[in-house]
Amino acid sequence: MAWEGSNRRHTLPKGWARTRRRIIRRDGGQCTATYSDGRRCELPGTDVDHVVPYSLGGSEDDQNLQLLCTWHHAQKSSSEGGTAAAHARVSVHRPKRVHPALEDE
Repeated sequence: MAWEGSNRRHTLPKGWARTRRRIIRRDGGQCTATYSDGRRCELPGTDVDHVVPYSLGGSEDDQNLQLLCTWHHAQKSSSEGGTAAAHARVSVHRPKRVHPALEDE
């Protein structure tokens, strides 16, 4: 389940259930993800997702919300998690070492 280990359910904004229903109606109950050939996913939308993640400054505005099927939501969330982890990594730049045979004497 997507909510396992997450505290996000407890931090949802007031009126989220109403917002969720509005987004489901707006998107016709169908996943809004599109494939590379332009076709829209035909699976039922089950998850209301932030286009720009909330953690990166995304808002709760309807324009920043989309309906995704469970599979597309998991793919997007996984991708975002990898991107967030990459941004959080500390880059360590070590001085370039000169090969001992090339060192000046």
